[in-house]
Amino acid sequence: MTTVVSTEEWERARADLLTAEKDLTHARDAVAARRRRLPVTPFPSDHVFATPDGPRTLLDLFDGRGTLAVYQFMDRGPDRYCGGCTWFTDNVPASAPRLLAEHDVTWLHISDMPLEQIRSYWQDRGWTMPAVSSRGTSFSTDTGAGEGFAFTIFVRNGAQIYRSYATTGRGIEHLAFVTSLLDLTPTGRGETWEDSPEGVAQVPSAILPNVMTTADVATSFGRFRQGASPSSAATGA
Repeated sequence: MTTVVSTEEWERARADLLTAEKDLTHARDAVAARRRRLPVTPFPSDHVFATPDGPRTLLDLFDGRGTLAVYQFMDRGPDRYCGGCTWFTDNVPASAPRLLAEHDVTWLHISDMPLEQIRSYWQDRGWTMPAVSSRGTSFSTDTGAGEGFAFTIFVRNGAQIYRSYATTGRGIEHLAFVTSLLDLTPTGRGETWEDSPEGVAQVPSAILPNVMTTADVATSFGRFRQGASPSSAATGA
């Protein structure tokens, strides 16, 4: 339990924090303005992806829209899955592709996993967001993701594709709804790196290796617990 004070003291403390939050908002606005002015660079468009609709090029994956937002889900081998990528994907709302499409943005997961493995894992997790396979292409190398994960924004001018923005590591975490909400709570994420009030229970930020099976449940970007997958729990399996 954090410090207990009167309502008046709480309101003063909250007002003080609000000043800092407004400063942070203005700082984020300034960074976003710089991001919107970030120059773009041509990106190879000869990759051919395996998709549920058959082979498609990167240009095809835009689905006629001007912007393509891509999360690259790590390939950890047969029947093994990245816990952090699983946590992130669990946090993508099912409505996101539809809502982004209203803003001329296509959302897509891409992975070097074989398409059938992607399909199976998506079904097991109950995910509905679109996903395709880049297996056998140089896409992961070209984006800089390599064997890791990454988030990339592509834009196009007609058939010419450009890379507009890219990030990885903690640059992705603010996109995860639950992670961002936990940052508003007194206990935070409950991880040892956080500066939290005395007495808050904390655990290491990551289980290494952070490799899950279909029976495990992601609980943060770096942790998971062994247990029934969402679809298994729902069916009582």
